[in-house]
Amino acid sequence: MSKKALFVNALTFARVPLIFLWAVFAVWQELDAACGGRHAPSVTLAVLASLGMLLSGLTDLWDGLLARRWNVVSTLGKMADPLMDKVFYLVAFPVLVWHSSHSGAGELQTLSLLGLTVLYLLRDTWVTFLRSVGTMYGADVGAMWLGKVRTALSFPGAGWIYAYLCFRWFGPFRADNALVNVIWPASVLFVEAFLAVLTFVSLVTYTRSYMPYLKRALERKENL
Repeated sequence: MSKKALFVNALTFARVPLIFLWAVFAVWQELDAACGGRHAPSVTLAVLASLGMLLSGLTDLWDGLLARRWNVVSTLGKMADPLMDKVFYLVAFPVLVWHSSHSGAGELQTLSLLGLTVLYLLRDTWVTFLRSVGTMYGADVGAMWLGKVRTALSFPGAGWIYAYLCFRWFGPFRADNALVNVIWPASVLFVEAFLAVLTFVSLVTYTRSYMPYLKRALERKENL
């Protein structure tokens, strides 16, 4: 394996430790903020957490671009990239739910995040099953364009949600103004609703695409 291919694969796998780095600092920051019964967040911890999430998201962009530019696209990369994305979701969204419930963001925000998290996990589990069935019949199990769009938007979406949960306590955001009380939380709910719709449409699209293979698998089972 060439050095370029190794570098691209390293970028892909770096998504996992980076998102865990974000999770550690995000939880640490929230626990530190709640210390003493009053919200006194640490700017350093919040910035470190945000940097971890930002770099984790950027690896999804860089590894694909570099793999195509350097002509080192591999089967391992095609399989590892969606797996790393799933690890990102498995870590980021549950932590965001926890963060929301502890940061005083409100019941509506927490329930919205919880619903989005459950939908993400159900969709990814179902699509993994569909791909497994498709491989039995030589199907092209590569990511569909809608799946790629969903993935590309999930990283900044998660980042925007975290920014609201964390940074609304800092500096000018602490003032009693429309940005904090209306506009920003409304934009976060919109992002969550948009990602939920996109995820549901993606689930339906994958199901329709793999339905012929599901039918063949069911007919094969019945004939055994």
